[in-house]
Amino acid sequence: MANQTSENQETLKKIKDMIKDEKVAMLTTISPEGRLMSRPMHTQEVEMDKEEIWFITEKDTEKYEEINRNPAVNLAYAGKSYVSISGTAEFVQDDKKKKEYWNKIVEKVLNTSADDPNVVLVKVTPEIAEYWESGISVKTVKEFVKKMASRNSMEEGNDLKDTVHFDEDAK
Repeated sequence: MANQTSENQETLKKIKDMIKDEKVAMLTTISPEGRLMSRPMHTQEVEMDKEEIWFITEKDTEKYEEINRNPAVNLAYAGKSYVSISGTAEFVQDDKKKKEYWNKIVEKVLNTSADDPNVVLVKVTPEIAEYWESGISVKTVKEFVKKMASRNSMEEGNDLKDTVHFDEDAK
């Protein structure tokens, strides 16, 4: 069990490192009709040690209503690598934290101020994350070719992909 915890901690650090420079996540929510709806969201903070990822939005949006109905969400980050995080979203009214995250970009996008009562924080608590390393590197190409030539599936022993369960008892 200690070995699994150590591996999870290493994977969590790797995921945080992979998304720390990716400021935009695609936030996927579930519409009242059961459709998956995605929209870009600017990541305010990633706190993997607390298992929290923070965003700012407004209450008079469809995503606010969708999260209120069903807090299950997914975050997708794409850049040099790909990270998919499934978790639970909740709204937080914390004026101090809201002002801490507030900047000219948020002000321009939302066209309001941090004092607007319509502005709310979104905290996503991750439950499961997967990542795929990419890029044009010898390791990536070599690993892909090796997997394509193998009788094993791409899932077996794949060094380019990993999954971490935030709640170790969920396995």
